[in-house]
Amino acid sequence: MPTETSYKIRTKKRNVFLRVSKGHFATNHSHINYYIDVTTQKTRLSEAQAVASELVSYYSNTTIVDTVLCLDGTQVIGTCLAEELTKGNFVSINAHQTVYILTPEHTTGSQLIFREGLLSAIQGKHVLILAASVTTGYTAKSAIEAIQYYGGHVAGIASIFASVDECMGYPVHSVFETSDLEDYQSYPSHECPLCRAGKKIDALVNSFGYSKL
Repeated sequence: MPTETSYKIRTKKRNVFLRVSKGHFATNHSHINYYIDVTTQKTRLSEAQAVASELVSYYSNTTIVDTVLCLDGTQVIGTCLAEELTKGNFVSINAHQTVYILTPEHTTGSQLIFREGLLSAIQGKHVLILAASVTTGYTAKSAIEAIQYYGGHVAGIASIFASVDECMGYPVHSVFETSDLEDYQSYPSHECPLCRAGKKIDALVNSFGYSKL
């Protein structure tokens, strides 16, 4: 973790907690005062399963999910979520009564694309967007636009952490939210009060982790 003010936010659920570090961090789209480390939730099976079991309650038996679109390296959680949905006798329009798990390809302009062989998992399907976090909503918006462009239907947006309740009219459900980090802030880079106060950036952060400056 990049600063000495790092700690875990725990819940009553086993293996469900959030590692955070307070400071001044820069993402591709904003400046934030907390680095939220979800690396182990994305890579450790027990934690991925715990996250999936928390998220599935928002969708099982109520939402049609044919495909889980995994953003930010959330494929392990996406697989666990698909298994949880299958256990819950989920509603599906797939001929094989299963859930597709996809990872999008990104162009140099950060647009999401899908090659011909994957279109059958998008076209006419109900696609659940799964992200590590939804704060600015920039990545989630790109996913929504891509799903709609390729003829799919957005089933919802799920994430480990979110600072918004909706994105482009679609509800965002998360395990953790801003009430867990009451002073969490996200600013456009040109409007960052930390920069104006002369506080140097501690690290550059993205879905892969952080790089200290």
